Amino acid sequence: MAVETLPHPYPLGSRLNGSGSLEVGGCDVMELAREFGTPAYVYAEEDLRGRARAFVEAFRARTERFEVVYASKAFPCTAVHRIFAEEGLSCDVASGGELYLALRGGYPPERIYMHGNNKAEAELREAVEAGVGHIVVDSFDEIERLRLIAPGQRVLLRVTPGITPSTHSYISTGQADSKFGFGLDDVPRAVEAIAAAGLELRGFHAHIGSQIFDLAPFERLAEVLNGLGGYPLLNLGGGLGIAYTSDEQPPSIEDFVDTLVSGLPDGVTVLCEPGRALVGNAGLTLYTVGTVKEIPGVRTYVSVDGGMSDNLRPMLYGARYEAQIANRFGGDSICTLAGMHCESGDVLIHEATLDDPRPGDVLVVPATGAYGHAMANNYNGVRRPPVIFCSGGDARVVVRRETYEDLVLRDA
Repeated sequence: MAVETLPHPYPLGSRLNGSGSLEVGGCDVMELAREFGTPAYVYAEEDLRGRARAFVEAFRARTERFEVVYASKAFPCTAVHRIFAEEGLSCDVASGGELYLALRGGYPPERIYMHGNNKAEAELREAVEAGVGHIVVDSFDEIERLRLIAPGQRVLLRVTPGITPSTHSYISTGQADSKFGFGLDDVPRAVEAIAAAGLELRGFHAHIGSQIFDLAPFERLAEVLNGLGGYPLLNLGGGLGIAYTSDEQPPSIEDFVDTLVSGLPDGVTVLCEPGRALVGNAGLTLYTVGTVKEIPGVRTYVSVDGGMSDNLRPMLYGARYEAQIANRFGGDSICTLAGMHCESGDVLIHEATLDDPRPGDVLVVPATGAYGHAMANNYNGVRRPPVIFCSGGDARVVVRRETYEDLVLRDA
């Protein structure tokens, strides 16, 4: 069989080798499954680096004043932090735990932005003591807390711009009815409160949502924030969509960046916070088929050794994925890919097209690099999967598989 290079939604450089088996980062995933077991998250390290460089190069070609800030909630892992820190990215965090991981991953604290709609006083103190560059203030209560904790702290003001993009309501954040930020009518009063608290307002931040393909809302967002006053920083958030299935065509990084910078005046530094767009297509999940259950005239269930404990997105907001048998791509068997958990709703893919699936097959679901590991849980006492980085034919464990002992480590 000839070698075939695979397009999205698979990691850059993925291919089917001469034996018809999927290779990621030069590693045969059948060998990965045998060595590390399943389920397992597998990432192509060069894909992670390549996308980071693509964002930086797209901005650099259009402006000298920019900052690419990794939205770490998508994949909070010290190994990926080390990579993005090496590539010159900054980082945004939304909790004390994410701050701890980012610092451990090697970002200089001044390149970290602290987010969150309800930051605890302890988290604010941790951020200030670590020397975090900017705290993104989200409420009048938080301004008052910072007045007492850290007068002089540099801050951005999070704005709710009243822009509703075309995406799932659970990941839309810019509409007027949002738990995040200050409405436009409240911005003048918030600016005054920041000044009265002795804080240094450096600019504005907004995020309109995630998994967005239409760039027009970003253009409108740039106009809204630019109209709020002459401050040196404007953070336009992230939200650029990715291809979860082979029929999806998201905008290019270059077009996205064009939209962000086109309407901004000289002298303003534009910040962008990609998360999913950096890591989503760089990763995939390996499973092993355990049972194939045909219900005549209804459907065929193909059950794997994972599910809602390692990928909660399909159950949370109906996210769509596709799957293939790792060494038999193609086929025409329409199946329901089910998880192993004690929930009828534990379904990863309602209509997967596979090549005659059988127990023992290794199955691959691409585009799980964002929010898989981040949302992983121990439902039914299932151990969370390992994270494997692949590069140049070498594979390394960057997060080990949990053990049963791990499940009781916090028990009193």
